[in-house]
Amino acid sequence: MPRIAKGAIPSPNIWNTPQIYELENRAVDPEGAADAEMRALRPWDGGTVLDIGCGTGYHLPVLSATAGTVIGVEPHGDLALLARRRCAALANVTVHAAAAQDLPLPDASVDVAIARWAYFFGPGCEPGLRELSRVVRRGGAAFVLDLDATRGSFGRWFSRTVPTYSAQEVESFWVRQGWQRRPLDLRMAFERRADLEAVLRIEFAPEVAEQAIAETPGLELAYPNVLRWRHY
Repeated sequence: MPRIAKGAIPSPNIWNTPQIYELENRAVDPEGAADAEMRALRPWDGGTVLDIGCGTGYHLPVLSATAGTVIGVEPHGDLALLARRRCAALANVTVHAAAAQDLPLPDASVDVAIARWAYFFGPGCEPGLRELSRVVRRGGAAFVLDLDATRGSFGRWFSRTVPTYSAQEVESFWVRQGWQRRPLDLRMAFERRADLEAVLRIEFAPEVAEQAIAETPGLELAYPNVLRWRHY
């Protein structure tokens, strides 16, 4: 059994099927729109960047190309090991097996923190937000990128899969925390139809996934997201 950091919120898609999630990472946002939006709000060239819930480290090499130091944090021990292997040749990248609400970092040591589809889903994530306030230094920023469940077919499929999710409650949570938001119209673009179908099957309940597959011709689908951020 892999070591799981205390308090970690399970992520069934990547935790159970990291090979398929790798296909999803490759497909999401081929234009790099999300990174461009974040960099416009708070550049990280030469700075220290924290990737919270980094999984197998897919985004760490890209971040390391411009950042001075990159730190990945992943609560699933096996995925953290894969992230270390991926970045073994990158001297400015370090990966920790830890949870978002217990970051193994000094106070005021991070310029930019990024969480993509990981942990910060709204109510209940206050401990992680307190950790961000502790580790992000003055003048820094934190970004949370997540699915926008209120828009598009992807949002509808998600809402059917997780009927207990309340987009209104999540939005109210972030407003209370003082974060800003911006909708992002991302997309997924796959090389093979089988890869698209495999990704839909790890993202949604079986019957919803089959409907999503039937409703999605070709190799692309819209992936509406919301970017949330706070300056410190």
